Amino acid sequence: MAKPSIGLWRSWALVAGMMIGSGIYTLPSLLAAYGSNSFIGWGVTAFGALCLALTYAYLSSRQSGLGGPYFYVQQAFGAGWASLIALGYWFSLVSAVAALAFSFAGYSKTYLPWIHQSSLHSAGFAVSVVVVFLLINIRGIREAAAVQLMTTIAKIIPLLLIGVMGLVMGDIDAIPAVNPGNASTLTMISSLCLLIMWAFIGVESATLPSEDTISPEKTIPRASILGTLSTTAVYVIAAWGLMSVMPLELLKTSSSPFADAAQRLFGGGGEAIVTVGALFAIGGTLNVCLMMSGTILLAGSRDGLLPRWINKQDARGTPVAALLCSGIVSIIMVLFNTHDSLLKGFEIMMILSTFGVLMVYLATGLASLALQWRSHKSGELLYPIQIFIALLATIFSVLAIAGAVALEL
Repeated sequence: MAKPSIGLWRSWALVAGMMIGSGIYTLPSLLAAYGSNSFIGWGVTAFGALCLALTYAYLSSRQSGLGGPYFYVQQAFGAGWASLIALGYWFSLVSAVAALAFSFAGYSKTYLPWIHQSSLHSAGFAVSVVVVFLLINIRGIREAAAVQLMTTIAKIIPLLLIGVMGLVMGDIDAIPAVNPGNASTLTMISSLCLLIMWAFIGVESATLPSEDTISPEKTIPRASILGTLSTTAVYVIAAWGLMSVMPLELLKTSSSPFADAAQRLFGGGGEAIVTVGALFAIGGTLNVCLMMSGTILLAGSRDGLLPRWINKQDARGTPVAALLCSGIVSIIMVLFNTHDSLLKGFEIMMILSTFGVLMVYLATGLASLALQWRSHKSGELLYPIQIFIALLATIFSVLAIAGAVALEL
């Protein structure tokens, strides 16, 4: 087995890099219908994501294992439930790859306007994006993690630039509070949580490649918490600044909102800079989604829950068969959604991915409760704060899943 190569900062980059992607760069267009009410959703979702991060920190400090959430559910509830979680999580990841490919194509219009000439052009470009990052991951976990660290740093700068300048030059008080359909407050918040949770998917990222992580019992908890807190700070500044300078009616139809905001603030040069940052962000998230999709299939195959051929690895330990399987399914998903606009295709795949991963988060919260109770029955000391955090993470997952019903999925 190769020597572990993922330290704290590369582990942090897996978490923050997974979160800071098309969620913050594209999601504001979908949240424009809620106006300033969307910040209620940002607050609730950020709190829920932090509870999930603390839950993963606790579970990884107990014992780390390949597959992250899948490993913890297997410990708590056995192989049957673990196999369902593995497949659900994998489906969420490959759906995310398809959504990110659409988002990458949307932001590429600044440099490649021909992409928007037809759905065939858009689909072909999105497929090529998946192929490029699939090849990066096939080269190995070390290379994929290094790419992730570089893209994470590159993506944060333009977000903070637009956020700060938007707050300085825009009008925060002009953002109206909107409640589409006059739904109840709880229904509105649950709908917002489902949408916004897309931007926080990744709290578990550090737990998956545990075999390649240096001192995983220490590195994973620190990276999970640090990644969630730093991401939340970037989101709040960026989203607030964006909505301060972009009229909601324009924001609703924008497939590249931060690039459009940069155009209004700085002209064409600013748009070009932000577009590069967006492409780094989306590409970095796509990169880690592919990495994790291969890891989760590899973990399930090793335990006999999935076909043995998926377990095939090259000399460097790269799960080539699992990565190819994930990449092919993501490409098929892209091709099945080419009849819609890029923004609509992104929305469909984003909701599917978020709903799938929320089921995984719900199972993780329940697994933490079950494992803590099992330890208590074995004579270990029970910590009320850990029970409370796991309970909050579980409740939040249920609230966000209810948002799927509110959105008539």
